[in-house]
Amino acid sequence: MAFKRIADFGDLTGKRAVVRVDLNVPMAGGKVTDDTRLVAIKPTVEAIAALGGRSVLLAHFGRPKGQVVPKMSLQPIVPALAAALQRDVAFAILGEPLPDADVVVMENTRFFEGEEKNDPALAAKFAALGDVYVNDAFSAAHRAHASTEAIAQLLPAAAGETMGAELEALESALGNPVQPVVAVVGGAKVSSKLAVLEHLVEKVDHLIIGGGMANTFLFAQGCDVGASLCEKDLKDTALAILANARKAGCAIHLPRDVVVARDFKAHAENHTKPVGAVEEGEMILDAGPETVESLKKVLETAKTLVWNGPMGAFEMEPFDAATVALARAAGALTKAGNLLAVAGGGDTVAALAHAGVKDDFTHISTAGGAFLEWMEGRTLPGVAALG
Repeated sequence: MAFKRIADFGDLTGKRAVVRVDLNVPMAGGKVTDDTRLVAIKPTVEAIAALGGRSVLLAHFGRPKGQVVPKMSLQPIVPALAAALQRDVAFAILGEPLPDADVVVMENTRFFEGEEKNDPALAAKFAALGDVYVNDAFSAAHRAHASTEAIAQLLPAAAGETMGAELEALESALGNPVQPVVAVVGGAKVSSKLAVLEHLVEKVDHLIIGGGMANTFLFAQGCDVGASLCEKDLKDTALAILANARKAGCAIHLPRDVVVARDFKAHAENHTKPVGAVEEGEMILDAGPETVESLKKVLETAKTLVWNGPMGAFEMEPFDAATVALARAAGALTKAGNLLAVAGGGDTVAALAHAGVKDDFTHISTAGGAFLEWMEGRTLPGVAALG
């Protein structure tokens, strides 16, 4: 889709940009423990400053449900944000005069009941804080809230630098990709990613299914999965997805061999078996080495990769082996310039970091729900409002 960028505003001297950002960062003892999302705001603030403008930041923190909850105030985040931006940052409450500062953080937008109701009156109060609107929070773009959707109807609107880069990466991955396209979808349950799978079989050339959800597909095809996590009630759904994939010309790849154990714990006694040899009481906890080698060959044929979810119980060694091996293969192909690789989702980011390839992928989205809804092919209200 077409959307404006900050540069399209032109001269912002003497003006303020109301910027929706993601400040939903992990905290411990009143301190920020991971400033990744804070650092991501810096390019947008600098782009606004380069045009002579000032930034007023809107964000939510936690789920206060329209009530003022002191422990969910954004004020404790200000020092860490100032350090990440390398600028002075002031704090303000809606309804009070704005401080004379280049960067101002407004109090938690979800302290207002109208935020999650996309209330036009609240959006008007947010809009009154500045002259233009910038959305730099892709992670909140799947919600039609006052600070993400209604406000964009009231001011000239553009995507922030981080969000703009994200949207361009996603467009390259599924919107207008270079083929062949491979998608890796893993995780525990088919039910949580049904819409993703149904959409992807129409969009990609190869769909690799891993993690616990692969067990449901194996079961649907007549394989005994022992005591493995498996949604047996979704057998018909899995078979329908396989049939739709065949019609669409999408090759679905499931494990050929698996790593099984009787105890769900790190370093449990384990064995590698063909998918048809799982015994009663055994749990499939990872894809096996034969599967990994075959999937590497699939990746070598690809030009575009979309990845969401691990191949196994990657949090526990040695059941991280397939995820790590496939991630490193994808990272190497990307670094060599042979692959455009986009990944997203909380478990995915953690898995790629665990594999040591987080910086090798073309783009990694830290958005959870928004990334999944994009993979489902859904329109994101916060993005659509910028068009």
